[in-house]
Amino acid sequence: MRRSVASLAFLAATSLVAATLPSLFYKAKEEFRLANYAASLQTLDRLQAEADRPGNEAYRAQLTPALAFYRGACFAALGRVDEARSSFETYLVYTPNPALDPSLYPHRVIALLDETKKSLEQKRSSPPTPDASPAKPAAPADTGSFAAAYRAFKPAQDQKSDGADENWADGPVRYLLTAAQRDDYRRLSTLAERSQFVEVFWKAHDPSPETPENEFRDEFERRVAFADARLGQEETRGSLTDRGMLFVLLGPPTWAGRKPIEIGEDTADPNGMSRHNSFEAFAALKGASGGQTAAILASMSGPANTLPESETSWREVWHYRHELLPASVSYQQVDFEFLTKRGYGRNVLQRDEQALTTLEAARSMNRSVDAAQSAAK
Repeated sequence: MRRSVASLAFLAATSLVAATLPSLFYKAKEEFRLANYAASLQTLDRLQAEADRPGNEAYRAQLTPALAFYRGACFAALGRVDEARSSFETYLVYTPNPALDPSLYPHRVIALLDETKKSLEQKRSSPPTPDASPAKPAAPADTGSFAAAYRAFKPAQDQKSDGADENWADGPVRYLLTAAQRDDYRRLSTLAERSQFVEVFWKAHDPSPETPENEFRDEFERRVAFADARLGQEETRGSLTDRGMLFVLLGPPTWAGRKPIEIGEDTADPNGMSRHNSFEAFAALKGASGGQTAAILASMSGPANTLPESETSWREVWHYRHELLPASVSYQQVDFEFLTKRGYGRNVLQRDEQALTTLEAARSMNRSVDAAQSAAK
């Protein structure tokens, strides 16, 4: 069943708890309705900043599709075509078949959204073609909202640490360490020994040792800080989640999107997303007869009993084009899939062959310096 954009926006806004979020959202919508598109974009930026505050992780997920749509609509109305397409691509991941009311949206908005939809469908139906030359193509100017958020991200000044405590090897740097390096670090007993190990480790990764800056370490710590701020789950630090690991190793994806796992998609669950199991139904029917049986069956089955589960089960996909992958990876694109299901986990990376190969290639780029570090000891 297709939902209108207005319905999607209403559901996103009314589900929020923080009072400032829905008020900003309705303000942005009203500014858009009055054709004040530049002001609407500014309000949407304020709304994003509020949603990015710690503790609002759940609200960000709910707001993402609505924010992407209204940003795209504002950009399209202002003639900023490339920015509009980027936002619409994010929106279409959540709502593949949107239905817009021509009386509510300018023609150029509807036309560009339809054009973006057709372009995405064509890309997905066409197999990737090999590179014509061995040189890697230039990275795109904009890799979507994730990349835009990362470019604008400013980590706190106090987030950088020399990491010389005993837990350093168990933190995000574990994605770079070899097993031997982890064992070596854990055997160290003094602060001085650990500090020296950390210093030598980062020096071995410095691409320009003749300069005072260590660009590799700076980028690594910036990715860690972004993941901690945006990808945390309950009590788990953002950079230590599956999504955080991927972000730290590969950076922002070309695009990322989330959609509910629909009824029938989860082939591992024979009961679909039913609210009641067979034992509960049997107990409810005990002693019933005739019309009572029909009424009980009707109350315990049907669409009304499957909708709540879709809110707790979803698939999130991070798409990386060839130019964002390690040089040794031959795939033209890699999609990393994270599943969230009740009783299974939240944002659990699906470790298929492409995903594992790409992650190992990303780690291997850093393991080549192990010999240099050992020689420097």
